[in-house]
Amino acid sequence: MPVRVLIADDHSVVRQGLRMFLGLDPDLEVVGEACDGAEAIRMTRALTPDVVLMDLLMPGTDGITATQRIRDEIPSTEVLALTSVLEDASVVGAVQAGAVGYLLKDTQAEQLCKAIKAAALGQVQLAPEAAARLVREVRSPNSPEILTDRETEVLRALAKGMTNREIGRTLSIGERTVKTHVSHVLSKLGLQSRTQAALYAVRIGLVPESELSDPT
Repeated sequence: MPVRVLIADDHSVVRQGLRMFLGLDPDLEVVGEACDGAEAIRMTRALTPDVVLMDLLMPGTDGITATQRIRDEIPSTEVLALTSVLEDASVVGAVQAGAVGYLLKDTQAEQLCKAIKAAALGQVQLAPEAAARLVREVRSPNSPEILTDRETEVLRALAKGMTNREIGRTLSIGERTVKTHVSHVLSKLGLQSRTQAALYAVRIGLVPESELSDPT
């Protein structure tokens, strides 16, 4: 089944361009377009896409607010920020809201298609420029619970951009067990998403920044 994508951007030319080249990939299906954050929320409720490509600067309900609402209400849908903005507040805000990744609009079409497919699997997707800012801004949790050795292994693999299936194969455990470990890692660290966990892993030196998942 192709990855079902909803495009949220207030510029019709951008939406048309994205629809055109995403439509060339047989593994992707654009199921709708939204012109602002409020419409993105409504359409996500109705269509439950696999991934929402979310612009951050939109009139009315902005992309960060829409990302938060979508992740709270429809957690099965991943949100991938696609924007021309590279300000610390926007980058950090998008990830805190639950975006699985943050890409810039100058990303090449082939890399964007690859990133959407990876995001649908829950893989962290960060433009290198965004990753650098996020690692600098992310804060270590206050008094985090100590992770077990297995949970630490899962955190390291997650930060490298592996899917649950890939983590399971690497560690010789079932995919359901991986999901349980990821849930425990997030709970113990007081984090809301895999992306935040990946950045935490870099911050504490568990994984070098160069090994963070990069769509290019």
